Amino acid sequence: MEEKERKSYPSNLTDEQWEEIAPLYTGMRNCAWSKRELTDAVLYLVDSGCKWRQLPHDFPPYSTVHSFYRRARISGLWDKILEHLVKKTRTNAGRKESPSYAIIDSQSVKTVAASEERGIDGGKKRKAENGTS
Repeated sequence: MEEKERKSYPSNLTDEQWEEIAPLYTGMRNCAWSKRELTDAVLYLVDSGCKWRQLPHDFPPYSTVHSFYRRARISGLWDKILEHLVKKTRTNAGRKESPSYAIIDSQSVKTVAASEERGIDGGKKRKAENGTS
C-alpha cells in the first residue's frame, strides 16, 4: 500500500534516523505497509503507552502493527537496532564501539542479596534505637 500523508507525531522517526536503521530491515518479509510506517506506529505505542486497539487510524491497522512488532521481536530485530544505535552513539562520542570494562558496585550487590534473604523493615531499626519495640 502506498504511503499516504498522515499526521506527524513526536515519536516519528526523522528521515536521518530512518536512513540509519533502514538497512537492518533486510530479510524481513515484504508487506502492504512500509517498514517505516510500521516502525513509526510501534514507536507511537511505546511513547504514548496506549493500547494496541487505540492506535490512531492514520497508522496501519493495529493487528498489522502487532504482527510486525511480534515478528521483529522474535527475529531479534529490535535488539539489532538497539545494538547498532549504541555503537553509533559511542563512536560519535569518540569512544570505542564496545566498552572495554564495566564497574560494579559490590556493596549494592551485597545489599540486594541480603535483603532478599532477610527482608527489610526500616522501622524496626529506628524503634530499637529509641528503646521501644
